Amino acid sequence: MRINCPICGDRDRREFYYLGASDYLNRPAEGDLDAIHKYLHIRENPAGVTKDLWHHEAGCSSWLVVERNVTTHEILGVELASEVAK
Repeated sequence: MRINCPICGDRDRREFYYLGASDYLNRPAEGDLDAIHKYLHIRENPAGVTKDLWHHEAGCSSWLVVERNVTTHEILGVELASEVAK
């Protein structure tokens, strides 16, 4: 699988570290224990298209949001996480 880093260009997936679903960017309010529990422990595991966080640890060290089909491994889009989180 190849990921097209917006800064470094086309790279092999072994240069990246996978964190998980991009909803980690949407942290719940402090003090809402139920929301924090769901944020940390309750995750969907869909087949098909997902948006995930990847860290380019062997390259520019950027955090990326990668949209991909987990069934076919096709990469549909890549954005800098800092742009998505705005």
